[in-house]
Amino acid sequence: MTGLPRYEDAVADFRVEDEIARLDGDPATGINAYVECCGRHTGENRLALRAISTGGELRLFSFDDLADMSGRVANLLKDAGVRPGDVVAGMLPRISELIALILGTWRLGAVYQPLFTAFGPKAIEHRLGYSGAKLVVTNPANRGKLDEIENCPPIATILRPGDTLPQGDIDFRAALASASPDSEPVMRKGDDLFMMMSTSGTTGPPKGVPVPLDALLAFGVYMRDAIGLRPDDVFWNIADPGWAYGLYYAIAGPLLLGIATTFNEGAFNARNTYDVIERLGVTSLAGSPTAFRLLLAEGPEAAARIKGRLRVVSSAGEPLNPEVIRWFDAHLAAPIHDHYGQTENGMMVNNHHGLSHSVRAGSAGFAMPGYRVAVLDEAGNELGPNQPGILAVDIANSPLRWFDGYHQAETPAIAGGYYRTGDTVEYEPDGSVSFIGRADDVITSSGYRIGPFDVESALIEHPAVNEAAVVGVPDPRRTEIVKAFVILAPAYRGSPELAEELAQHVRKRLSAHAYPREIDFVAELPKTPSGKIQRFLLRKAEVDKRQG
Repeated sequence: MTGLPRYEDAVADFRVEDEIARLDGDPATGINAYVECCGRHTGENRLALRAISTGGELRLFSFDDLADMSGRVANLLKDAGVRPGDVVAGMLPRISELIALILGTWRLGAVYQPLFTAFGPKAIEHRLGYSGAKLVVTNPANRGKLDEIENCPPIATILRPGDTLPQGDIDFRAALASASPDSEPVMRKGDDLFMMMSTSGTTGPPKGVPVPLDALLAFGVYMRDAIGLRPDDVFWNIADPGWAYGLYYAIAGPLLLGIATTFNEGAFNARNTYDVIERLGVTSLAGSPTAFRLLLAEGPEAAARIKGRLRVVSSAGEPLNPEVIRWFDAHLAAPIHDHYGQTENGMMVNNHHGLSHSVRAGSAGFAMPGYRVAVLDEAGNELGPNQPGILAVDIANSPLRWFDGYHQAETPAIAGGYYRTGDTVEYEPDGSVSFIGRADDVITSSGYRIGPFDVESALIEHPAVNEAAVVGVPDPRRTEIVKAFVILAPAYRGSPELAEELAQHVRKRLSAHAYPREIDFVAELPKTPSGKIQRFLLRKAEVDKRQG
């Protein structure tokens, strides 16, 4: 942390006017996301994108290259009838055309909507329905899903050599080749939208999350203070741009700072990840704990070739288990910090790589400069240290906050001057925030409130465990008991003896009341497409089984 700005000073000195001054435009008078993330960085032959194909070919794109491509995209969209404020949806893998599409959409003053490539027709139809998208851009691998969409908007397809263009589709590459690269950026205001996101929908149908241009200010602060991104970094955020962390912080965030991002079109696995880090000399890595646990599961030998190469690692999406932190320190010599955020607000509580403050394993960190968070009880009162409650954003004192409510839907989480995240946390005496669990994930057993994260972290410390999910299941004597679902390391086989060993391991590591009284060994865990464990599905299955 030597030489870093002090966290306390960054909070005390924070002025939103200073962040606006870092932009080319002004949210009050005129701003364009393409200009901020690309146009103002041209003319210097600066690298903007390292793109690795599924075949392993590396292509480099400068900001000037992306400016040319995005200008052509903007003219393609204009010819297709897209106007400023309209929504353009993209369902594409991590290829250069994806960034060109996003930047071209923004250049036109339109709104980009990501569609994750693993979505099926039902998920796609729901999202296109509420966004009212005017065009969908996809590739042959995903094009067939759109045939099942009622009232599907016009489609542009990015063809491979030898592919046949579906009837009525726009040939994306051919249209780009014939389009002019000149397209004047359409200036908008800070409260105009430039993204239309969606919630993960783990507890109900996904809701639209409108993202205004004002959010660029928060994206920039996160990249600078939490990621700690430097001009000489080789940055790779492995999150998919079909989701918020990937779109916000693998595309908009680094390009906003004029720093190149990295795309790897290939499927994620541990060995391929190590290959890319070694090949490109990655110094700043970001992703989810799910991905990092897979690196851990690959073992120290696989990690040895890049030990000491990574300057910093940033983790988001779900709480970071302390065992992962210790393993990264021992076998990669890389500090990995936990960051907390949501689609609705972006990242807002972090262990900041770019600021100096204490970092404690198991803590989500401190409120990002520009945010003030509070822990609330059920009546909406702010709580002090070591009192579990709901993490909330203090609206009046969070100048970087940009979420004002869901698209065409009620937002009961916003009330009384706060936005309630739905996550149960508690303040530590030093002001950091410790994550306990989603409000509906917290287990109540014999009067104790037990956070699943702590139990899962203790389980993962055992060499037999690769992954774990913990839920509360009904019990007539204790209200609930702790039940764990465990994926074992390859060298281990499930048995009653191993289950007892794991239970006692947690009891010894954690507490006498928080150990799992039941353990199931499973081959996989239910997860959202972004990798978050869907504990509610495990809990529902257990409730149904007991009632049955």
